[in-house]
Amino acid sequence: MTSPPPPPPLYAVFGNPIAHSRSPRIHALFAEQTGTALRYEARLAPVDGFEAALDAFYAEGGRGANITVPFKFDAWRLCVRRSPAAQLAQAVNTLGWDEGGLWGDNTDGIGLVRDLARVLAADTHRPLQGQRVLLLGAGGAASGVLGPLIAAGARAIALWNRSADKAQALAARHSALAAQHGADLQVVLEPPTHWADGVINATAASLDGRALDLPDGVLRPAQWAYDMMYGAHDTPFVAQARAAGASAWDGLGMLVEQAAQSYTLWHGEAPATAPVLATLRAELAAARQHSA
Repeated sequence: MTSPPPPPPLYAVFGNPIAHSRSPRIHALFAEQTGTALRYEARLAPVDGFEAALDAFYAEGGRGANITVPFKFDAWRLCVRRSPAAQLAQAVNTLGWDEGGLWGDNTDGIGLVRDLARVLAADTHRPLQGQRVLLLGAGGAASGVLGPLIAAGARAIALWNRSADKAQALAARHSALAAQHGADLQVVLEPPTHWADGVINATAASLDGRALDLPDGVLRPAQWAYDMMYGAHDTPFVAQARAAGASAWDGLGMLVEQAAQSYTLWHGEAPATAPVLATLRAELAAARQHSA
């Protein structure tokens, strides 16, 4: 009598909230595309219980995990080894276990820069190189993308956060990289008006369904805006930006791109992102019609 085959390797995304996450669908599409057997689940962890939830997942046979709000800093602290990107960000969105223990990486920045390159090219905006960028927020999301934005050639980056000390700490960690690339990195106490070529929302406001209270002129025509959050409908920030005359996009493309990089780290194979993004857009459009 033959024994049943072992279950496919187990992966998950941890967050709180997590019910909205499209990561399980994305990784299922990647696995179908590459012919890889895996299980990928969305797991809700208590705000004060992430480490215990991660330990339980590993005991179940977990091989790797993506990390989202609000656990990216906790994940960074738990790692035995960290990639240079994760070390600079002090935030982790991709975890894995090997013979050396728990390792962490941050693929958020790669995901953002790749998707920005795509949407800016499609919208006939000039590339990110040489642009002035306003980055809103200084939490785990902003921490993961600041380094790659600098490396991608942004000419100037202004950081704004309600808690200025967090923004100052984030800027200080990236000051050497900014100097290396000749980027002007500054912390601002108020979002500057009529200044930025592009505005990136890395706050969790859209996750809570809240619009940001921004001065008039921060968002304006002939400008681009990008919300790192996404949903079936326009996020409040995307709606704000479009109402001000800016070109605006949500973060679904970034989600797919960062997921592809995580998938490559775990499985050693890079999936194609364009068909997966097209599938997700179609599914979100169908959900929007269904709820109308």
